[in-house]
Amino acid sequence: MQLESKKLLDDIRRASELIAQFCVGRKLEDYIDDALLRSAVERQFGIIGESLNRLSKSDPATVAQITDYRRIIAFRNVLSHGYDAVDANVVWDIVQANLPKLQADVERLLR
Repeated sequence: MQLESKKLLDDIRRASELIAQFCVGRKLEDYIDDALLRSAVERQFGIIGESLNRLSKSDPATVAQITDYRRIIAFRNVLSHGYDAVDANVVWDIVQANLPKLQADVERLLR
């Protein structure tokens, strides 16, 4: 694996860890009511999506091993460009249902 790929994967790992830390002990209602929390989570998802986008261009074989990487990149695009269409319920569902799988994929690739 290329050095740049490892850096991008490490960026994804760090951003996903931060999202998990931000959300520990929180509920959907907390997420909806806390603009700072929403902003922090969305920023980290932006980092994840951009890192995957760069990885898809520089190391397609590696990024192909990450579940739903295209959907994650598309989600980043919605956060960045369609900010007014972001649904807090959808973001929270992604944190709860999809983030652990992404974390597992990235950890496996970094080993």
